Amino acid sequence: MRIATFNILHGRSPADDRVDVDRLASAVKTLDADVLALQEVDRDQPRSMNADLTAVAAEAMGAVDSQFVAALAGTPGGTWMAATGDEQPGAASYGIALLSRYPVVSWRVVRLPTLPGRVPVWFRGARRPVLVSEEPRVAVAGVLDGPHGQFTVTCTHLSFVPYWNSVQLRRLVRSLRGTREPLVVLGDLNMEPRKATLVSGMRPLARALTFPLEEPTRQLDHVLVRGGLAATGPAEAPQLPLSDHRALVVDVEPT
Repeated sequence: MRIATFNILHGRSPADDRVDVDRLASAVKTLDADVLALQEVDRDQPRSMNADLTAVAAEAMGAVDSQFVAALAGTPGGTWMAATGDEQPGAASYGIALLSRYPVVSWRVVRLPTLPGRVPVWFRGARRPVLVSEEPRVAVAGVLDGPHGQFTVTCTHLSFVPYWNSVQLRRLVRSLRGTREPLVVLGDLNMEPRKATLVSGMRPLARALTFPLEEPTRQLDHVLVRGGLAATGPAEAPQLPLSDHRALVVDVEPT
């Protein structure tokens, strides 16, 4: 079983600053994942030609089930509000998606705590902190009926604010207590492996540098597990013709 996570930067390529849905479809086919978590996903956004990027990816990978969950309604970087789940079809939104070649028995959405107001953040290379506003964050979990029985997969994209992403990850893991195991958490966690492991209490299944795209120096994207699942070989972080992240891919089997 092949599992992958990919922050797609709403399908945009830094090389030409364009969104090309055919390029996104080709990248998803290249990953050849049975379960795929996507972050920074657009739906009905003018910047991505009003496409449903989840639907594009689902068709490309041959998914039998998929779920897009909006983190915000409106335009990132423009006018937006926190999504509630009651957004109408055709309204611009932005969030995450989980796609599967296996049937999904049930879905669950977890809305994560958001920082109130603006907070100071030190960015690498900056001489002083910058006041930033945080976007809403969300997770989607699915119980999948896989080739070796049912298991749970969760997709999320956490805050870039260092201490707050720890709060969100702890909240997410706590909210998933009692769910069907193995439990896999996928996504751009905006933290490096040691912190992700310590905060979550879960085991990493994939180690590879994923950010920035050209010459990655950090692993911000993760595949974490609790329960009887193990990697069958080393993970891969392929450079694809879109996004500022590399995808993270690993083959797994039950233990």
